[in-house]
Amino acid sequence: MTLSLPNVVLITGTSTEVGKTVATAAIACALRARGTDVTVVKVAQTGVDSDEDGDAAVVEHFTSALPGGAVPTRELVRLPEPLAPDVAARRAGVTIPTVGDHVRTISEIARTHSIVLVEGSGGLLVHLDARGGTLADIGVGLRYKGVSCGAVLVAAAGLGTLNHSALTAEALQARHIPLLGVVLGSWPTQPDLAEECNVTDLPRVTATTLWGQLPAGAGRLAPATFAAAASGWLPTLA
Repeated sequence: MTLSLPNVVLITGTSTEVGKTVATAAIACALRARGTDVTVVKVAQTGVDSDEDGDAAVVEHFTSALPGGAVPTRELVRLPEPLAPDVAARRAGVTIPTVGDHVRTISEIARTHSIVLVEGSGGLLVHLDARGGTLADIGVGLRYKGVSCGAVLVAAAGLGTLNHSALTAEALQARHIPLLGVVLGSWPTQPDLAEECNVTDLPRVTATTLWGQLPAGAGRLAPATFAAAASGWLPTLA
């Protein structure tokens, strides 16, 4: 049976540098493979200059070999310093859109696409605007607008991930945002004891399904190889 997903899927991580962007690209590939119209939104890109490729470009790269071409993407905010968006904006002396603005933009995009993957910055409660709005608040705002929404958690594989994942799951539950599944963002070729145990225990502590594991080094694959393998990495979406 094909997994049914909401109109908007928030993609967050247990922390930064856990493989969110590669996981976003893999999910996009797997959804396109099953015939779903999907697009990707990067809410806030930090740590890149105006002429550099950000996470949206990475997604386009890895989905470029799909039939029909790359999955369309949109970046809503770009800031040069590798900091939380609110801090990066304050240091740059610029005003950035509020979470309410993002909700309106994402709602409009959702009207014309079956599934919108919304990649956050770092973890779920990172501040995305000067008011302290977060990716979780975007989910709440979308729900108030009548847009169906859930979240996917990209988790680190190793020791400590159970606590980080459980905290994220509780924060989502408190806001009535369904946690649709967990993806291990970088699975080593020789997992240690903690990593092997986490495969069993992550679904237990988060009360959701482990969608799959992305192999370490997936981000170095050629687009055609990446796209062909994505559904196998994420069998829940196949």
